[in-house]
This record gives sequence, C-alpha cells and structure tokens, in this order.
Amino acid sequence: MTGPLPTLLSQVPLAISTDGLTKTYGDATVLRDLALQVPLGSVYLLVGPNGAGKSTTMKILLDLVRPDSGTAEVLGYSSRDQGSLVRANVGYVPEQLDWGYTWLKVGRLLEHHSRYFPSWDDAYAKHLFKSFDLRLNQTVATLSKGQGRRVHLAMSLAHRPPVLILDEPTDGLDPVMRDEMFRVLTDHLSDTPTTVLFSTHHVGEVERLADHIGVLADGQLRAQLPLHDLRNQMRRYRASIPPGWQGGHLFRERVMRRITTHNEIDWTVWGEEESVARELAGAGASVRDISLFTLEETTLLLLTRPEIVR
Repeated sequence: MTGPLPTLLSQVPLAISTDGLTKTYGDATVLRDLALQVPLGSVYLLVGPNGAGKSTTMKILLDLVRPDSGTAEVLGYSSRDQGSLVRANVGYVPEQLDWGYTWLKVGRLLEHHSRYFPSWDDAYAKHLFKSFDLRLNQTVATLSKGQGRRVHLAMSLAHRPPVLILDEPTDGLDPVMRDEMFRVLTDHLSDTPTTVLFSTHHVGEVERLADHIGVLADGQLRAQLPLHDLRNQMRRYRASIPPGWQGGHLFRERVMRRITTHNEIDWTVWGEEESVARELAGAGASVRDISLFTLEETTLLLLTRPEIVR
C-alpha cells in the first residue's frame, strides 16, 4: 500500500496486469511504476484527471505505445512481444478518433474491419448498427465526434472480444445516446463473457456497471480495489467534541479529509464504520451523523488534496 487505501489485489485471476510500468515523454513522467490489476470478468473503472496516464496505459496494453520499463499482459499475452494476439482479443474505443480511411463509407469501413476478426457476428453487428443509429452510406470524413464514437463502439463489440478497452467511450455522445450505449453494453455483458477496462469522466454513469476501481493521479495508483470495499469503508463522520479534546491523533493517515473546530469534527475516514464510531466515542466524541458518499464524490475526494482545518 502507498497510502491508507489498497493499491494491490491479491489471489484473483487477472485478465490485465502491468508490473513496474513507467513511461516518460521528455521531462514529463506519465506513468510511475504502475501495477494495474484488472480481474478476469470484471468491469474495472479507471479514473483520474486529464494527463493522469489513463490513455497511455491503454495504448501500452495494446502495444500502440512502448513503455520505458516494466511489463504489460492481456489474457496472458505480452503486450510487447505478442501485440497482435492482444489486439485480436480486444475491442478498443480510443479517446482520440483517427480513422486513416476518411474516404470510405461507414458500411465499407465496418466490412473491412470485420475481415480481421474471425469471430465477427454479422447478425449482432446489424443489431448494433441499428441501436447506434449508424448511417452506413455516410462518408467517414463527414462523421461528427458523436457519430464516430458510435461507429467505434459497434466495431469494438461486434466480434464479441473477451476484453474491451474503452477510453472515454461516451465522449461526444448526447444524453440519449449515452443512455443507449450503457443499455447496449449492459446487454452485451449479460450474454458475452467479457472483461472491461473503462475510463470516463462521467463516473456516476458507470457506477451501475463497475465492480472494481483504480484511481490514477500523477501516473500512480492512489487506490485499486473492489467497489464494494470502497463503498463499505469510506464514511463521513460528524461529531461534537468537548473542550480540550485530545482525539486529534485518531486514525492518522486514514483520515482523508479533516475539519476540526473547538466543538466539533467533520472527518472523512477510511475504515470499518462500527470500529471508527466506537473509537471516536471512546475518545469522548459524540457522533451525530455518519453519511455515505456517491462514487463521484469519493473519486473526487481521492483525487484532490485533503483539506485539513485544525
């Protein structure tokens, strides 16, 4: 652990893993000794601010970018040495759309793409085209950002790959199509065994699907754990305290945010609720309220420097 929250999973089969992954661009270090662990069959939400290293990590997994050091594996295949096998087993939606075939019509592009994947499901592809309202006669060069995103989503799902790597897949989609995308993805996961590595700024939308989370900042994981553990262990405690209260040392680094005045505390603490409340009471604090956080609130808390008022 690099902090109060766990950053390593244990004793679970992994679909995606990296070890010691480091990447620099000039003087900027984008990834620092990254140990990403995506359990087999999970929907793993990777969150972080712009520039945190999320897209670089995904590109390294697909051998589209080479790290300075460290290793990456997808389904047991080395990203560096077996990149073609990795890409054959992954459906990928990139953050930046770069087609390379701008003169093609959408239908011809999809036909061309399908030839690289023997598992391409024509009937399912047609269902996706309808769900995403794709205009097959439209030229790729004329696609808006949202239209291009929908084409990429269809391309990534239609061959039913065992791994999906989705980098900001809702970017450019209007609210109606974002909702449709999540409906399609939910249906897809219900009948196709799939591991998903998902990056998005719309954290609240993915909460219903995700079961693991990684919080990435400055190229390092601040947390990596099952979502139910995060929900069960992070709480906000508001309590009255007596004059001269001596409990300011409690929980030490497990206090994620600490506001203390002369007669009350407002602390966010990582730990088992009953144990934390009991320890506060034992130190003379009268707990008035214990509240939960939404996933969006929790990730924002983890990505910002704690505000400490004494």
